[in-house]
Amino acid sequence: MKILGVDTSTKFLCIGVFDGSDIYEYRINLGMGHDVFLIEHIRRILDALKIKIEELDYLTVGIGPGSFTGLRIGISTIKGLGLVLKKKVIGLSILDIIAYNALELEDASYICPILDAKRTLLYTAVYKKGEYCLRQITPYSLFSIEELIKIIPAGTFFLGDGTNLYKHIILTNIKNSRVLDEEFSWPKGTNIIKLAIQRIEKNKVESIEKLKPLYLYPKDCQVFGKIK
Repeated sequence: MKILGVDTSTKFLCIGVFDGSDIYEYRINLGMGHDVFLIEHIRRILDALKIKIEELDYLTVGIGPGSFTGLRIGISTIKGLGLVLKKKVIGLSILDIIAYNALELEDASYICPILDAKRTLLYTAVYKKGEYCLRQITPYSLFSIEELIKIIPAGTFFLGDGTNLYKHIILTNIKNSRVLDEEFSWPKGTNIIKLAIQRIEKNKVESIEKLKPLYLYPKDCQVFGKIK
């Protein structure tokens, strides 16, 4: 089984490849250049690994929430490849991908990625850490930091680019909380592949027609009580 995974929802182009035995990852800060360089980087990475694009079994892409333009580029590319190559596709939330950066931290109980959604709002979800996986316990949401701190339990680990904006508020208002270093804030190709394998094992693979961006707007968000 061979898998290609990409994410273009942040300023980083993030690519992961599984060749059937090993996972390889690549990440580069392209800013707004995903549309120019995505296909070129996919081709160069597959060539370096001596994998023909026709040999891929699954194509995986980050579906957001994130940059409108970035999401469209990544999803359109994977959908196009899927149609031409007749491959199965998997869409993953960037919140899941980033949350898994903290999976191996032994002292973490709750993990909360927060991504800057602009206009003083954050894309977020809360995860409960298990031994080998994370369990999502809140919906993907669009919150202000004031709304978020009302529901977050003590001891939560925070990561993502939103921590640069609200680190002081988090540490002041949430007991025993921890804000992880910037190295935990961005997507990793390894996580894309690992999450894709989990989905494949559970037979949770989308049809190309149903693959679409994950956008969060206030009317779509749910209100829920404090997590215990």
